[in-house]
Amino acid sequence: MHAKAEGTSGSRYLHGTAPEEQRRLARLNDLLNEASLRELRLRGGEKILEVGSGLGQFARLMRKSAGREGRVLGIERSEEQIAEARRRAQEDGEEGLVDFRPGDALALPLREEEWGSFDLAHARFLLEHVSDPLAVVRSMVRAVRPGGRIVLADDDHDLLRLWPDLPEFRRVWEAYVRSFQELGNDPFVGRRLVALLREGGAAPRRNTWIFFGSCSGGEHFEDLIENAIGLIRGAQKVMVGAGLLDLTALQTGISAFRTWGGRGDAALWFAMPWAEGIRLP
Repeated sequence: MHAKAEGTSGSRYLHGTAPEEQRRLARLNDLLNEASLRELRLRGGEKILEVGSGLGQFARLMRKSAGREGRVLGIERSEEQIAEARRRAQEDGEEGLVDFRPGDALALPLREEEWGSFDLAHARFLLEHVSDPLAVVRSMVRAVRPGGRIVLADDDHDLLRLWPDLPEFRRVWEAYVRSFQELGNDPFVGRRLVALLREGGAAPRRNTWIFFGSCSGGEHFEDLIENAIGLIRGAQKVMVGAGLLDLTALQTGISAFRTWGGRGDAALWFAMPWAEGIRLP
């Protein structure tokens, strides 16, 4: 259930960067950012690299938490996302708070003196959209100083659970997951985050979950229903075009899901895998 719109060479971002998708992403950031920030445990003054900065909302939040001595460099491939990130920052009176730089996660556009200088390198909902996640992690490790932290947060789409079960939507979700693989992406990369840190040259230190769910009567339940539907609609072209699901079954699943969301006992369970490692001296 993505909170970012990053694409890189060798793979394709599934959902595009149209205004409707940007609005969905912005709402999703509002739901996830505070919990994500708590897990980072920033102490102030950190120099932070955000790989796949998307609309920049979390990058700006990290910068504010890092304080006046902090710095955040956001790398984003999509020109549309950078333009919208800058527009939103200006609208919020935070223009210049984050340095947004165009570039590919598989070829980070860092200057020679920037390599090995960051206290923290962070990527969220990025690795599921790249052709070589390990190459990205290796670059992130190289970007931080000895003792610096690398934090990865990403999806494992097998974690979604609905109760009561909804077979019509389960079929849609399974096709949605396969659409990642159709594009050369990994819908289960979240379960590999610790291994990627280790293979990428970092020493794993901590892993956890960031809960991303709600139930009937929950404050954000309707927002999560709409987010899931937005995900499916964003992937519709790939799903139908690749023959993973026909349009009638997709529409039936979405309609059933909306009806399900009105039940008094409905519960949606999901979590974002999160892992942290450090660069050894």
